[in-house]
Amino acid sequence: MAISRAQLLKELLPGLNALFGLEYKSYGEEHKEIYDTETSERSFEEETKLSGFSAAPVKPEGNAIAYDNAQEAWTARYNHETIALGFSITEEAVEDNLYDSLSKRYTKALARAMAYTKQVKAASVLNNGFSSSYTGGDGQPLFSASHPLVSGGTNSNRLTASDLNETSLEAAVIQIAGWTDERGLLIAAKPNKLIVPPALMFTAKRLLDTELRVATADNDINALKAMGSIPGGYTVNHFLTDTNAWFLTTDVPNGMKHFVRTPLQNSMDGDFDTGNVRYKSRERYSFGWSDPLGMFASPGAS
Repeated sequence: MAISRAQLLKELLPGLNALFGLEYKSYGEEHKEIYDTETSERSFEEETKLSGFSAAPVKPEGNAIAYDNAQEAWTARYNHETIALGFSITEEAVEDNLYDSLSKRYTKALARAMAYTKQVKAASVLNNGFSSSYTGGDGQPLFSASHPLVSGGTNSNRLTASDLNETSLEAAVIQIAGWTDERGLLIAAKPNKLIVPPALMFTAKRLLDTELRVATADNDINALKAMGSIPGGYTVNHFLTDTNAWFLTTDVPNGMKHFVRTPLQNSMDGDFDTGNVRYKSRERYSFGWSDPLGMFASPGAS
């Protein structure tokens, strides 16, 4: 439906002092704290995880050397979505000198809506990360205690029922240090940044930035801070829906990915039949993950 004069009666009358409701500030591009962004020239993208070799065995004297096989583990797929929104202004509203004010005002609102949608889409990967209805290339949710390995073992990138505190954060750092590759060889993985909802931002600040241990009468150092266990500090994502869940990005490559198939495009044209002026915003992208070890999380206990 086009924006008509009937919807904007007050703006046609003299004596109007102010228009408000579209000037609210917006949160920034918080997805950049989580995802690596790449461009795409295809209708979808696939990334395949490779398996290396197992640990080398001892070769007994006189025996033949052992040979191992390289193989693919699994493939992650990114299906790009088209996000589009528009509005139109009636020919009569244009004639009554509302064109300039409406176009400026509502193109800003359109940009805000598109940006908001992108943040919701990005956060939904984490919000659904514990659900078995949303699985990755290995058949497991993003956060699982049973990511299968070619060697027959598993990796776990989640804690069970653990609220954010010193004990759980230290347990996460220790668990990440025990991750292995597809053949069971230890990888030197480390956490990078803590991602929290607004409800946990004060807890995160105390845990990572105080010199001494939090909530104790002991004069012990804060080991998390002293050891630089979370070098990237913390950041707040306002689009996380669970007030108790918390997340860690890691230095494992090819983890969280954001593919841009078509950057944000804005366009306008006139409709011949009605005389209305139409505006449109469109972009195409996908959010997801290749290697789930790029993230670690806890759903919280509450």
